[in-house]
Amino acid sequence: AGTKQQEIVVSRGKILELLRPDPNTGKVHTLLTVEVFGVIRSLMAFRLTGGTKDYIVVGSDSGRIVILEYQPSKNVFEKIHQETFGKSGCRRIVPGQYLAVDPKGRAVMISAIEKQKLVYILNRDAAARLTISSPLEAHKANTLVYHVVGVDVGFENPMFACLEMDYEEADNDPTGEAAANTQQTLTFYELDLGLNHVVRKYSEPLEEHGNFLITVPGGSDGPSGVLICSENYITYKNFGDQPDIRCPIPRRRNDLDDPERGMIFVCSATHKTKSMFFFLAQTEQGDIFKITLETDEDMVTEIRLKYFDTVPVAAAMCVLKTGFLFVASEFGNHYLYQIAHLGDDDEEPEFSSAMPLEEGDTFFFQPRPLKNLVLVDELDSLSPILCCQIADLANEDTPQLYVACGRGPRSSLRVLRHGLEVSEMAVSELPGNPNAVWTVRRHVEDEFDAYIIVSFVNATLVLSIGETVEEVTDSGFLGTTPTLSCSLLGDDALVQVYPDGIRHIRADKRVNEWKTPGKKTIVKCAVNQRQVVIALTGGELVYFEMDPSGQLNEYTERKEMSADVVCMSLANVPPGEQRSRFLAVGLVDNTVRIISLDPSDCLQPLSMQALPAQPESLCIVEMGGTEKQDELGERGSIGFLYLNIGLQNGVLLRTVLDPVTGDLSDTRTRYLGSRPVKLFRVRMQGQEAVLAMSSRSWLSYSYQSRFHLTPLSYETLEFASGFASEQCPEGIVAISTNTLRILALEKLGAVFNQVAFPLQYTPRKFVIHPESNNLIIIETDHNAYTEATKAQRKQQMAEEMVEAAGEDERELAAEMAAAFLNENLPESIFGAPKAGNGQWASVIRVMNPIQGNTLDLVQLEQNEAAFSVAVCRFSNTGEDWYVLVGVAKDLILNPRSVAGGFVYTYKLVNGGEKLEFLHKTPVEEVPAAIAPFQGRVLIGVGKLLRVYDLGKKKLLRKCENKVLA
Repeated sequence: AGTKQQEIVVSRGKILELLRPDPNTGKVHTLLTVEVFGVIRSLMAFRLTGGTKDYIVVGSDSGRIVILEYQPSKNVFEKIHQETFGKSGCRRIVPGQYLAVDPKGRAVMISAIEKQKLVYILNRDAAARLTISSPLEAHKANTLVYHVVGVDVGFENPMFACLEMDYEEADNDPTGEAAANTQQTLTFYELDLGLNHVVRKYSEPLEEHGNFLITVPGGSDGPSGVLICSENYITYKNFGDQPDIRCPIPRRRNDLDDPERGMIFVCSATHKTKSMFFFLAQTEQGDIFKITLETDEDMVTEIRLKYFDTVPVAAAMCVLKTGFLFVASEFGNHYLYQIAHLGDDDEEPEFSSAMPLEEGDTFFFQPRPLKNLVLVDELDSLSPILCCQIADLANEDTPQLYVACGRGPRSSLRVLRHGLEVSEMAVSELPGNPNAVWTVRRHVEDEFDAYIIVSFVNATLVLSIGETVEEVTDSGFLGTTPTLSCSLLGDDALVQVYPDGIRHIRADKRVNEWKTPGKKTIVKCAVNQRQVVIALTGGELVYFEMDPSGQLNEYTERKEMSADVVCMSLANVPPGEQRSRFLAVGLVDNTVRIISLDPSDCLQPLSMQALPAQPESLCIVEMGGTEKQDELGERGSIGFLYLNIGLQNGVLLRTVLDPVTGDLSDTRTRYLGSRPVKLFRVRMQGQEAVLAMSSRSWLSYSYQSRFHLTPLSYETLEFASGFASEQCPEGIVAISTNTLRILALEKLGAVFNQVAFPLQYTPRKFVIHPESNNLIIIETDHNAYTEATKAQRKQQMAEEMVEAAGEDERELAAEMAAAFLNENLPESIFGAPKAGNGQWASVIRVMNPIQGNTLDLVQLEQNEAAFSVAVCRFSNTGEDWYVLVGVAKDLILNPRSVAGGFVYTYKLVNGGEKLEFLHKTPVEEVPAAIAPFQGRVLIGVGKLLRVYDLGKKKLLRKCENKVLA
C-alpha cells in the first residue's frame, strides 16, 4: 500500500477492510474499515510495471469495475477509476464474479458466470497517474465460466486462462446425450497490445472437471503455464511441446469419509522469491500441501506434493513476505500463522507425478498436529449467526447477546458484551486503599515509564519499574504526605504537588520547594510539561511557568475566583510552542471557565459555560488529528481541542474549545453511570484519548477518523494513568479498592468483546429456560456421523486392516490397528468425516451460559435431525417445564424425501439441568417450528399447523389447520 509493509485487504460481504499484521508481535491490526453499500464478489491487487505501490481492483454487484488506492496519510481508500459496463445486481451475464490480473499489471479481465468477459488495459500517463482503457470484449455466447486467471508470460502479450464449458450442443439435444458428453475446456485469451483487441488463442478439452486454476510464475522467474485443480487430480498445462503432467491428490490414510467421494483443492497461495517459488494448496478437509515443480530447461518434468500442515478450511490464503500465512475462513475465525519451517528437511514423504500408479489410485499420508506453522493470532468471526437472543442472564444490568454461530465441529456459542476487551497484565495488592496513581518518565525522550507513584490518605509510595516493580526511597519524592499530582517537567525534571507545596526535583536530585502561604493549602492543581497551576483554599489561583534554565517561576499576580475551585485542566504543550494557552477551571457554582495563560492577558477569563450539575473533573485533549509535516520535516498531528467535563451526576460533556479565542461550543452529552465522572488522559494508538470513570469505565478515543465512546468490560475502577513499558507500550495503570492493576486495551474499534464455548455440530436453534437461565441448544449436521456410528466404523476398519494382512504381517497390522483406534485428531481443526448424502447427526444440549459448561447432552440416533425446539409449560401439568424437540427421520434434501418425523418430549428436572425423556410422538412430515400457545403447544408439521396437548404416552392432537400453505 506504499507503506513499505505488506497489508492484507479482506472483504466481508459489503465491507472492505485493511489489516496489518505486526511483523514483531504477530498481532493483526485493523487499519481501515469501509462500508461499500454493495456485494463484493471479487478482489485483487495489482501493481503497474516498475511501480512501488499496489492498487486494488474490486468486482461487485454494481455493474462497474472500481480501482482503489490506499492513502496512508489520510487512512482512506481513494477511488481512482469507476467504469460502468452493465446493469447492477448479481446477474448471470453481467461481469463482476471473476477477476484476473496480468502478473505484470498491464491488464485486468473481469468476467461474468456466463458469456461476457471484458478486458481493461492499465497504463500510466505523463504525471504517473493510473489510466484505464475503454473495455475490450472477449464474449462467447452459451459459455459458462468456472474460473479465470492471468497467465505469467513475462512481457509478451498479456494472456488469460479460463475454465469454460460450452453448453450450446447440450441445450439443443433433446436426448440428453450431448449433456452427458460435454467436456470442460481450458481456453487461453490473448490481449494483442499492438492491435488493441482480445483473441481467443487456444482451447483444449479437459479429462476431469476442474474447479480452479493456479498461475505458475513465468518470464525469468519460472516455466509459466497453469496448474488445473480438479477432482482427485492436479494437472500442469502449458503451450507448445510441453506434455501435460498430472498427479493425484493424496488422501488421508484410514479416512472415515465415504471412500467413493472425490477430493478437491479449494484454495491456494503462491510464494515467490528471486530464486524459487512454491504453492500452498488446501484440500476441502483442510490439509495444506506444498507443491513444487521440477523443470528441465524450460520444460516442467514433474509435480511434487508434500503434506505441509492442517488448518481449518479457508476461503482464501495469503503468504506474506514477512513469513506469515493468513487464513481467511468463510465460516468461523480467521488465523494468522508464522511459517516456522518450509518442510524441506523433515521425514514427511514427498509424492511426485513421476511415481508409477495405477489409474484411479492415489497416495496416502498421515495427518498430524501443526509442525511447520505456528499460530500467532486469531481474528474473531461470528459468521454465520444461526440464532441470537438478547437477555441479561448474568445479572450485569446491561443485557448480553447470546449467539449460536459457526458450522460443523467449529461451531460455538458466543456471549457478546458491549464494551472493549481488557487484558489484565498484572494485579498486585497494596498495603491500604490508595486514592490516586501516576506514572512518570525520567526523561522526555524515554520510551517507557520509570516510576509508578501511588498516593494514600497520609503517604505516597514510589515504585520503580524495571524487570520487576519495587519500592524505592531515593527518588526525591516526599513520601510522608498525600500527593495531588506528579509529572515530568521540562526535559528531565520531576514535579510533585502536595497539599502544603510544590516539590521540583531536578535531574541531579537537587530539590526546590515552594511552600503555601500561611494556613492555606493546595486543593487542586493542573500540570503539563512546562506549566503548573494550583488552586489554594478560598479559590485563589497561582500560576507557575518554567523558564529556559529549567527554573519554575511564579507569575507576579494571583487570580481570585468567584467560588471554590473543584477541578482544573491544562492541555499538553503543542509541539514547537512554549506553553498551553488555556486553563479550564470548574467551580462549585456549576460553571466551567476558560482562563488565558498568554503573557499578554495572563489569568484573564475568556469564556464560561454553565453546567447542569457540579463538575467533578476536566480534561482538555487534542483529538481527531491527521498527521502533518511541518517545514522542518517534523511530524506532528493537528487535531481539534476538546474540553471533556465529567459531572457529579454521572454525565460526560464534550465541548469544542476554539484554539484561538477560547470559546466553548457544540456540547455533546452522554450518561455514563451512577458515580461522579473522573477523567484521565491516556494514549491509544499514538493519539490522545480520555478514560472516563463512573460506575463503569469508558474510553473516548478517535479510531479510523471517527470518535468512539465505548465502555470497558471490566470491574469498577477508581483512578488511572497511562502506562508504557516494554511488555505493554500503551497500557493503563489503575486502582480498584486496595489493588494496583496494569491493563491493556488491544482490540480498539471492536464494539463487543466475546467469550466462545465450543459446540459439536452446527447449532440450529436455542431457547432459554426462564427459571434456571440455562440454554437448551439443538445442533444438527447433514453429511455427518454420530459419535456411535464413528466408533463403529473405526472398529470395522481396524478389523479389516488385521484381516487384510498376511500371516507374517499379522502382528504389525494389529499394532497399526490399535494405533488407529487410539489416535484422536480434534475435529475443530481436522474436520469431521463426511458421511454422504442423507446422513444426519444431532444432539440436544443443556448449557449454563455463564460458565459455558454442558449440564446434559442427549445424542440422537444416526439420521435423526433436530430442526425445532421449544420450552413450555402445559396447563394440565402444573409447574413443570417441558422441552419439545422436532426431529426429521431419514431426510434426503435432493430429490426431497422424508420417512416422517417425531416430536421428542423431555421434562426438565434438577432445577432445569437435566432432560428426562418422556415419550416421542410420530408425525408425518418435518416438524419445523414449535411454539407454546395458551398452555398447549403449536407445531408446524410440513404444511399443517397443529395444536397438541401433553398426554401420558404421546402428545395429543387437539386441532389442525390445512389451508395455510
